[in-house]
Amino acid sequence: MGSVFCCHPLPVMFCRDKIYRLTLKGQRNMKLRIKLFLALAAALVSAVYYYVTIPAVNIHFSGFWMFIISLVAIVTLLCSLKSLKSGVPVKEAKPLKIGLAITVLLFVIYAAGTVLSSPIINANKYHNLLSIQEGNFTEDIKEVDYSEIPLLDKSSAALLGNRKMGSLIDMVSQFEVSPLYTQINYQGKPVRVTPLTYASPIKWLTNMSQGIPAYIMIDMTTQDTECVRLEEGSYIRYSQSEYFNRNIYRHLRFHYPTYIFDTLSFEIDEEGTPYWICPVKKYNIGLFGGQTIGKVVLCNAITGETVSYDIEDCPQWVDSVYSANLLIQLYDYYGLYMNGFFNSVLSQKGCLQTTDGYNYLAMDDDVWVYTGITSVSGDESNVGFVLMNQRTMEAKYYACPGAEEYSAMNSAQGQVQHLGYVSTFPLLLNVADEPTYFMALKDSAGLVKKYAMVNIKKYQNVAIGDTVAECEKAYISLLKANGISTGTSAPGETQSGMIETIAPVVLEGNSHYYVVLTGKDMIFDVAVSDFPEIVTYKIGDQITLEYLDDEKLYPVTALK
Repeated sequence: MGSVFCCHPLPVMFCRDKIYRLTLKGQRNMKLRIKLFLALAAALVSAVYYYVTIPAVNIHFSGFWMFIISLVAIVTLLCSLKSLKSGVPVKEAKPLKIGLAITVLLFVIYAAGTVLSSPIINANKYHNLLSIQEGNFTEDIKEVDYSEIPLLDKSSAALLGNRKMGSLIDMVSQFEVSPLYTQINYQGKPVRVTPLTYASPIKWLTNMSQGIPAYIMIDMTTQDTECVRLEEGSYIRYSQSEYFNRNIYRHLRFHYPTYIFDTLSFEIDEEGTPYWICPVKKYNIGLFGGQTIGKVVLCNAITGETVSYDIEDCPQWVDSVYSANLLIQLYDYYGLYMNGFFNSVLSQKGCLQTTDGYNYLAMDDDVWVYTGITSVSGDESNVGFVLMNQRTMEAKYYACPGAEEYSAMNSAQGQVQHLGYVSTFPLLLNVADEPTYFMALKDSAGLVKKYAMVNIKKYQNVAIGDTVAECEKAYISLLKANGISTGTSAPGETQSGMIETIAPVVLEGNSHYYVVLTGKDMIFDVAVSDFPEIVTYKIGDQITLEYLDDEKLYPVTALK
């Protein structure tokens, strides 16, 4: 009876059906686990990729398209693994087909956006990105005040900053000087500021809890270099040398995921508080073309607090919103495409471009980028120059035919070729109402040894001096001798009288005579190299001196 029961077909079929259902359920659970694993793996890989690359979630950002394409590729690969392992041919794997189709579509959209944003079909729009005003040189650029003129370039400032850092025994082993050196106007004078950075990942690990304790500030007129130490507990905690969430780029990205940031700069406000100035790009032509600046984010480098401003509401103390490279690029668009794209490539009629270099000029508590304007033909002369405001993008063009900057630099270097000095890129000055190139001459160690002034219109007129005052005196005498100068800075004041005191002195290796006239409370400075006949004068002789007005010494420009 029992054996008959066991061999009955119904219980056997029931067992097999149950086993089959359990097997199907197990397979479904396994598929679900695999899908969940793949989803988690894709999410983890995407999160790591985003954290490392921190792309802006913005269709105008090319990096965002690369992020999406990479994400599609990763998901496609993970979803295709199961099909490929099961022996399905590559061509027939459905996830792979879908992934490839999406990737191709994204590439097509990206390529189309690139072409539609290019100057080839938008030359006029590129030309109009920058509005140019005609400027008046003598009215806009006041006669030179040497207390407001940066006498150093960035490389010289970096040399001073590194030397200062080397003297700070308590910090030199832990920190280095950042190469940023932003030029700003601070309390009415031009300075360069740059933060310190961690010297290595190990030094970051041992100092990260407190942050960076100081920044470097260099007075560009006096060359005084100061390490500004911050109060304990108020160190710089957000910087480019951080590695994780306090890295300034990652900090900004998590606060503003859609903003596309341009070049960041380091500045201080009028109280000396360090800030990161973070311009936000604005694309005016298609997906990727016609970049300007639409907003600016100010980030307190100590607390990490951020404030976003529309560009027209940017605080007055901020100096560097539009980078020099961006402004120069905008002017090149203006000059090259004024008659269309194909004209800029073929006949090049009327095409202008900036010269290969720039400098900064402080005016009205703003920093302006100066660069010369020349034709695209590659000649060695300028048709004028342009000044562009780094805070407002205001641009002024000055028609002034004359020497291209590098020709002037070569002319100045030719005066001291026996010494092997190298010229810095010129700074534009108004000396005696004359547009004048002013440059420092540096030795092989990068130290400033002399100064030069070159007339823009007639660059053969070159004056060299060991000091700025001596250089200006020689330059003005040169202008007068050649009948060039008509400005108010030209020497014209005279004093005549009997010599009461005459004394030889040596100033920076050069012989001078200090002369005092009877009844005059003025000390006249006569350079022997300019007026060697002064050595024949003695107390009691009558003399007439033509001089420049000064607070202490009165440099003599003519002797009679």
